[in-house]
Amino acid sequence: MVGQSLAIRRAIRLIEEAALTSAPVIITGESGTGKERAARAIHDRSPRQNRPYVAINCAAVPESLIESELFGHERGAFTGADRRREGCFERADGGSLLLDEITEMRPEMQAKLLRVLEEKRILRLGASKDLPIDVRVFAASNRSVRQAIREGRLREDLYYRLNVYTIELPPLRDRLEDLPLLVEHFIQEFNREHKKRIQGIGQDCLDALRAHAWPGNVRELRNVVQRAVIRCPSSILSARDLPMESVPSHAAEAHFIVRVGSAMWEVERELIFRTLAFAGGNKARASNLLGMSRRNLYNRLQRYEVHETNGHLNGHPYRNGRNGSS
Repeated sequence: MVGQSLAIRRAIRLIEEAALTSAPVIITGESGTGKERAARAIHDRSPRQNRPYVAINCAAVPESLIESELFGHERGAFTGADRRREGCFERADGGSLLLDEITEMRPEMQAKLLRVLEEKRILRLGASKDLPIDVRVFAASNRSVRQAIREGRLREDLYYRLNVYTIELPPLRDRLEDLPLLVEHFIQEFNREHKKRIQGIGQDCLDALRAHAWPGNVRELRNVVQRAVIRCPSSILSARDLPMESVPSHAAEAHFIVRVGSAMWEVERELIFRTLAFAGGNKARASNLLGMSRRNLYNRLQRYEVHETNGHLNGHPYRNGRNGSS
């Protein structure tokens, strides 16, 4: 887990706390934020680190097979069961099990899972005798668990059984100050993998990355940096090394000229306006780019008597995300 932003430091602190226990953990966050990595980090720092770690994506397993995947089956338990098979709980015995996208598991299966967590015993399909198990469970979801409960996607009793620790991983757009550290981390990783010698990242490249929306979060950033490292012909990544879909059309215009003798308030005002335009009117991204809190940005906007209409700057040449000439 790489970063220094408040949001990621809070998540890391919870990971470190959870690692000292064997309590269940719920990990939430958008797709690509690193939920599986967080679960693995807890396991690797826990007393169970030398025991098995098993992960299963509940959304990827057909409903007809999920019980067998979790609890195993005996030979002849159903058509095609030509041998006995251990499920995820048996394979993870003594260690940890990640149930990814748990809200995609049907409610009746969640009820069986709750019984297993409470009794610490499983029954293979087709078996007559249950087995004791000792497994620490991580449950992950890219949905809000509270909303999933309201929608009937997550049983409330199962939620309360799992909700000892809850770790929420922030989307990349809310932690843009971590971009340089993340990029450097991935550069080092892919230098080793692809026998490259990239030494750093240019400001134009960093500006383009900061202006991107990152719907795929850290997973998307990792993929973009890998492609850039492979394509880069020099020792410094530049914007032209990035995949075209990762470069905003206005990234090349992300500069303006400050004339000697300009008043400081005028420069600050112009910088705020242009950064808002650069960020497409998104104040959260603009405040991250400017290195100030959102409240501070709002105060500045009020001070300069900037009014907004339908989310766009009103009465300014850079409204609707268009930059003026430098």
